[in-house]
Amino acid sequence: MSQDGVNKARRRFLIGSTSVVGAVGVGFVAVPFIQSWQPSARAQAVGAPVEANINTIKPGQLVKFQWRGQTIGVMRRTQAMLDRLAELDSRLKDPDSENSGQQPDYAKNAHRSQDPEILVLNMHCTHLGCVPQVLPQPGAYSWERDWPGGFYCPCHKSKFDLAGRVFKSVPAPSNLLVPPHSFLLNDTLLIGVDPEGAA
Repeated sequence: MSQDGVNKARRRFLIGSTSVVGAVGVGFVAVPFIQSWQPSARAQAVGAPVEANINTIKPGQLVKFQWRGQTIGVMRRTQAMLDRLAELDSRLKDPDSENSGQQPDYAKNAHRSQDPEILVLNMHCTHLGCVPQVLPQPGAYSWERDWPGGFYCPCHKSKFDLAGRVFKSVPAPSNLLVPPHSFLLNDTLLIGVDPEGAA
C-alpha cells in the first residue's frame, strides 16, 4: 500500500477486470449486429439462380419464370420468327443493342441471344416496368396493320420485336433487358449466371 492509502495493485486489477468484462460485452453486442448485415436465407433464395427446363417449350411459345422478383420470359423462336428480325432494323431505336444499358455481349446481335432459337428476356418494360404481352403473329392486329410480331406493353403502348428490341416512337427508352443466363445442358437453362468466361 502506498503512502496516500491507495493500493495500486488492486487498482490495476480492477481496471484490467473491468476492461475484459467490457470487451466481452462489446463482443456479445457486436456479433448479432454484424450478423444482421448478412442477407436472410429467404433473401439469399430469392437472389439464387433459377434452373429452367426448356425442353417442353413448343416453337413459338413463351414460358415465364421468376428470378429476383422479376418476370423472365423464355421463348423458343421458329425460323420464320428469326427471318423477320432482319427486316426491322430501320423501324427500331437500337437494333444492335448498343445503347440499351448493361447488356451481356451475347445480347449484342440481331437475335439478342446465345442460341438464336432460344430468347431469354426480362419481361418488364423499360418505360415503367409493366409486363408486355407476346403477340407473335404478324398482321393479325387492327391497331398495327404491318405488325411483324413481338411484345406489346398494354400500359403505355410500347412495342418490341421478337428479340426484345424497342420500336421507334414509343415511350420505352431502350430494348428489353437480357438477364445473365447460361445453358447447363441442352434442355436446362440457368437464369442468373453468365456462361463461364462471359464478361
